[in-house]
Amino acid sequence: DGDVQRLVVVVSGVDSGETLERWQFHVSVEQPNGMDTENSGGNHLNVMKKNSSSSKSAPTKTVKEVHNEIQAIIRQITASVTFLPLLQEPCCFDLLVYTNKEASVPQKWQDSDPRYIVNSQEVKLRGFTTTVHKVDSMVAYREADEWEL
Repeated sequence: DGDVQRLVVVVSGVDSGETLERWQFHVSVEQPNGMDTENSGGNHLNVMKKNSSSSKSAPTKTVKEVHNEIQAIIRQITASVTFLPLLQEPCCFDLLVYTNKEASVPQKWQDSDPRYIVNSQEVKLRGFTTTVHKVDSMVAYREADEWEL
């Protein structure tokens, strides 16, 4: 029902505490009338954005087609080692889950800052759609020459 709007995996250095990589997966709900539900920004409310298509419903995809699109994203993430800088320190990760304000979340979840990377490089990755969701992805990372090597 669109409670989760974005998932972000933050890779940070254990020793430095610096955010080194930020993998973002934006999730929107595709409506049958050709509209997407999208996060409107800081207020975490859903807004409707009309697609360029008419009010026809989205074509149905088979499970195999969806699996192929997800596999393509995984291959692209795996291939990102060709452009991402080598991580020079032990790392940990945090999972940030952006939800709408009305979503019920576990009590153990904590609010967090977005853990942006100042002066980052960003690469838009492949996205995929099902007949219900659309997922767009990107990675932001620190340039290697900014690090103390």
